Amino acid sequence: MAVVFALGLLLAIWAGSQAERIRAMSIPVQVLPDIAEAPPPAIPPPAVEPLELKDVAPQDAVALNAAVPFSKAPNPAARPFRFTGDPAARARAVDCLAAAMLYEAGTSDDTGQRAVAQVVLNRVRHPAFPKTVCGVVFQGQERATGCQFTFTCDGALVRVLSEDAWTRARKTAGAALDGRVFAPVGYATHYHTNWVVPYWSASLDKLTAVGTHLFYRWAGWWGTPGAFRGAISGAEPAVARLAAFSEAHRGVLPEGSAITIPNAGVITALASAPRTLMQVGDTFVVTLDRRAAPDSFATLAVSTCGARSFCKFMGWIDAEDAPKALPMDALAADRMAFTYLRMKDSGFEKALWNCAKFPREPVQCIRGTAGTASKGNAMLRRQPAVPPAIEAPAGELSGVRRRQEPAAVPLTSAQ
Repeated sequence: MAVVFALGLLLAIWAGSQAERIRAMSIPVQVLPDIAEAPPPAIPPPAVEPLELKDVAPQDAVALNAAVPFSKAPNPAARPFRFTGDPAARARAVDCLAAAMLYEAGTSDDTGQRAVAQVVLNRVRHPAFPKTVCGVVFQGQERATGCQFTFTCDGALVRVLSEDAWTRARKTAGAALDGRVFAPVGYATHYHTNWVVPYWSASLDKLTAVGTHLFYRWAGWWGTPGAFRGAISGAEPAVARLAAFSEAHRGVLPEGSAITIPNAGVITALASAPRTLMQVGDTFVVTLDRRAAPDSFATLAVSTCGARSFCKFMGWIDAEDAPKALPMDALAADRMAFTYLRMKDSGFEKALWNCAKFPREPVQCIRGTAGTASKGNAMLRRQPAVPPAIEAPAGELSGVRRRQEPAAVPLTSAQ
């Protein structure tokens, strides 16, 4: 009986060891990531190009984008991001990330804001992009067009947002820097609105849609999780353009740095002051410097309007095209280059360009001028006013491309 018991015990021990061996052999197969993390290729990371859009109407863009299938490859969630800089650097990173979230996705779209934040942090960890949050957000800001996040170069920062909006965005940004992940966009590094077609979109893997925006990652190894392991710098730079909204950035700028504060009457060096042809109450009719960057027109308008609760600013390139009296005639309206309207009591503030002369996103165009930019120095003229074919739902994500803003923009006092 003892012999039988001993044999049974030995058999049980052997069976247990074999089961453990089989289980151990199976673990590597079970934990393999969805996308193999092979060593990096010998070629350098892809180049980061300025945003260039194909010349197509919004309704055609929607059809072209729909014809591109979503990738069937796995779309794993990004690894949690952990900011490693000191508290001062973290405060600057939070405000840069919050600014991108607010001006790209709007003030009331939490889902869109989180999607934008995830793209920014994905870029920080990818070797093709700068190694700081602020560096990624403001990459290319020195260009009049072609910045990576368009709010940094299209005049959007003249728009003042509420303190409540900043507080909420900073809280969300801080959570993202502490490891909160927005899984639906995976390792996306690019996105755009559904009614534009960037030249780069055909060469990237289309991952998912969030609202009316499409998200992409690079094809091949540079879009896999293994590519997102680059060193991260905790030394966040101070950004002068955020100083008006951010004590974290204002407090470390070199002495003598220029700070443009909205509604303070400061006119930047991007353009000379407009020549006022006519002022009727709080309505200004001006000529604009044809050599100036179009993005600077919004700053000029805000500066001219000062602290007025109601203000209308209308600009023409050529004085002979401007109206001689108000209300203006149809010809003067057709040739208007830029207009800005503020109605603080209604919470409304909007800047629009004549896109026959200054190509912009459709939401920034005077009605009837979207998609009509000429190749030469043609006369500014609008197309017949018709309802737009594509309307941007309020609160949708925008934007690396900007949000289609709803007509009304909340407006409060400067931060």
